[in-house]
Amino acid sequence: MNWHHLVEQLTGVAYFMGVVTSETKPFYVAFDPGLTDAEVAQIELQHGFRFPPDLRVFLQTALPIGPGFPEWRGDNVRSPAAWMRGVKEGILFDVEHDAFWLEEWTTRPDSDVAAIEAAAAFLDKAPLLVPVFAHRMLCCEPLTAGNPVLSLHQADVIYYGYDLEDYLRHEFDLDGRQPWPDEIRQIRFWSKLL
Repeated sequence: MNWHHLVEQLTGVAYFMGVVTSETKPFYVAFDPGLTDAEVAQIELQHGFRFPPDLRVFLQTALPIGPGFPEWRGDNVRSPAAWMRGVKEGILFDVEHDAFWLEEWTTRPDSDVAAIEAAAAFLDKAPLLVPVFAHRMLCCEPLTAGNPVLSLHQADVIYYGYDLEDYLRHEFDLDGRQPWPDEIRQIRFWSKLL
């Protein structure tokens, strides 16, 4: 994968966040210099996770900045665990208000409080997701390139790209998307929500 070429294609692409009206002004994809090996090591050590290899190479090629992109450099670095708390809260909201429950969690407890506690315990064991852009995330497990990018809104989870490159081309409407493979890598726990 030629990440430099993809960064060139992405640079300056317009995108929108939130509710879009005729008066909404676009944002434009911009990049800072990529993360150094030392910065990657510090982020991973400080926050207790490992970047999937393809995301690491992308972020080391050039660091996307601006609304929707995680801040991986500076004083405002939010850990993937903090992003995961938001994901967990959204799913637990659906457990409480929309009777969301996975079959593999066994029988749903009768009370909402007990259901939320049980679901929270299962969510705590789910593989860590690393934010890529807005509510699009890449799983750290397995720690290999080629994991699908997931779009999560509460318990509504979909594949938004069969891998990181496909996701970026999809999200930012770039040419060069390839047909999806017959099978997309299954991700422990998260693929059950699809």
